[in-house]
Amino acid sequence: MNSTNSIKLKDVTIGKNVKLADFINLYGCTIGDGTKIGTFVEIQKNAFVGKYCKIQSHSFICEGVTIEDEVFIGHGVIFINDIYPRATTESGHLQTEEDWQVIPTVIKRGASIGSNATILAGITIGEKAIVGAGSVVTKDVLPGVIVAGNPARIIRSMT
Repeated sequence: MNSTNSIKLKDVTIGKNVKLADFINLYGCTIGDGTKIGTFVEIQKNAFVGKYCKIQSHSFICEGVTIEDEVFIGHGVIFINDIYPRATTESGHLQTEEDWQVIPTVIKRGASIGSNATILAGITIGEKAIVGAGSVVTKDVLPGVIVAGNPARIIRSMT
């Protein structure tokens, strides 16, 4: 599906000239102008994707994630929004939205995240930073640096 005008699809706001592949799951989110989203991507409620982003196939963008403009998200990137995830409450009942807190994550303008990276909750990835493929990001990433590994560490600065 390609949108030439801004549209609202159920509870999703989609900007102009957005390219959506087949077999994606979007709900309660916002997608900015000119963004391209690949096959088998899920973007949950209260997630925001900016303008002119590329979200590659099999990526998961959960509630509380903000992706600013011109960001690249590689294949199979996973975001996490809960620091201490549990299935049940202390009393043994399945948790509901009232039983845990979404921890926001921000990916700044022009950043790139390599395939199969995992971004933990509460992280900010700086402008034009690059996260290497397969990295596990456990701490904020400074603008303009390349990080890689598990846990991700600075490899070099791009300036």
